[in-house]
Amino acid sequence: MPKSYNQKLKLLYLMRIFLENTDASHGITLKELSSELAKYEIRAERKSLYDDIEMLRVFGLDICVARDRQVRYYAGSHTFELAELKLLVDAVQSSKFITEKKSNALIKKLSSLCSKYEAVKLHRQVTVSNRLKAENEEIFCNVDMIHRAISENRRICFRYFEWSPEKKRVLRHDGAFYCISPWALTWDNENYYMVGYDSDAKALKHYRVDKMLELYIAKESRDGEKEFSALDMTQYSKQVFGMYGGELCNVRMSCDNSLAGVVIDRFGRDIVIANHGDRFEFTAKVMLSPNFYSWVLGFGNKVRVVSPDFVVDRIAEIAEEILEAYK
Repeated sequence: MPKSYNQKLKLLYLMRIFLENTDASHGITLKELSSELAKYEIRAERKSLYDDIEMLRVFGLDICVARDRQVRYYAGSHTFELAELKLLVDAVQSSKFITEKKSNALIKKLSSLCSKYEAVKLHRQVTVSNRLKAENEEIFCNVDMIHRAISENRRICFRYFEWSPEKKRVLRHDGAFYCISPWALTWDNENYYMVGYDSDAKALKHYRVDKMLELYIAKESRDGEKEFSALDMTQYSKQVFGMYGGELCNVRMSCDNSLAGVVIDRFGRDIVIANHGDRFEFTAKVMLSPNFYSWVLGFGNKVRVVSPDFVVDRIAEIAEEILEAYK
């Protein structure tokens, strides 16, 4: 590339040098700036650098000066603080629905948003390997197409799979395509779900996005708007345990006082709690599913269902089945 053309890009390269090579703990001298620009075949005199730095300040770049034995310049702030980037990296690492390959790619991009010195600190906490991760590389395309389908008011079609004990994908419905009207994407229990309307079943259902295969946008318009409009997504996530559907029911429970925080985290602060000494009672609308029963039984005698009777009886049956399995 001719030098005269590179010279026109001087301010852009200078901004890149400040953002990538400097931070509050690492400044750069004018001589070092000139050397860095020379790598891009750009000439830079001391006087012109003063003017360039001032132009970048006017543009909005936070360039600060540190004076000790030498005068050093540095980017006083970046778009993201290091603590914020660490938070985002943690979120990417802990997200099961993001594959290991995509996690590493996203973290690399996040690292480019800070200086190379801060990026080293960021990489020290990167331990994606051996974490539980999804294996479906289609997930990001799926999310993009679901958003497109929602904005274009169209249905989507996809195959849906489950895992077999042999760790193989098994297509549900004998491999037939599901044709669903997508209405929302939601996050629950570290997984990404799509909430959509099944016209055949005339019901709202949810599907794991990472278990969708060969997804495409259909020509048909969506339906189920009335059903979705009546749905409170915040309440829905509280009622559904692990996104397992079931009969919606008001269940009254008695809990040990030590579980107050657990109950509020699960059902929200709006629930009405009645204190009874060392225990408390509350009523919540939940979907009766294997995950709900597991949640109750997982706390042992610290959680007890009070009503309705058929739920009490079902939990007693499950407890007896578990006890029998260990005899």
